[in-house]
Amino acid sequence: MTHILVVCLGNICRSPLAHGILESKLSKNNFFVDSAGTAAYHIGNSPDHRSIKVAKEKGIDISSQSARQFNVTDFDKFDYIYAMDRSNYTNIISLARSNEDIGKVKLFLEENNNIFNKDVPDPYYGSINDFHHVFDLIDDTSELIAKRLKSVR
Repeated sequence: MTHILVVCLGNICRSPLAHGILESKLSKNNFFVDSAGTAAYHIGNSPDHRSIKVAKEKGIDISSQSARQFNVTDFDKFDYIYAMDRSNYTNIISLARSNEDIGKVKLFLEENNNIFNKDVPDPYYGSINDFHHVFDLIDDTSELIAKRLKSVR
């Protein structure tokens, strides 16, 4: 079983979308996907209503997810840890205990050579259109990640 963690700041906008999208593209028999935030702002909360709405429009239900904070033990539980932006990447790496931990972490959009800016923009203070844009970025990249992960299994 391959374990994948996607991480943003509060675990209510970007990482829940990535969690749901990746999960929809990978077999639950072979892959486990989860999400977390680097900050404790929203622990226990559902994803942002706009993330839920945009995902639902695309046939993905993320409404049962619950925000949690990234923990150093996540390095032990997950094979791949994807940060949504450089700030989250830095926060995750600051908790790393070894080069092995660091080697598990990369920017989510690093998997997509067609995108120059490797930070997934945070749509929290934006409009529903920003959530649609983020969904599309994550969906395109999730397709590439899923294809690569299936090929290495």
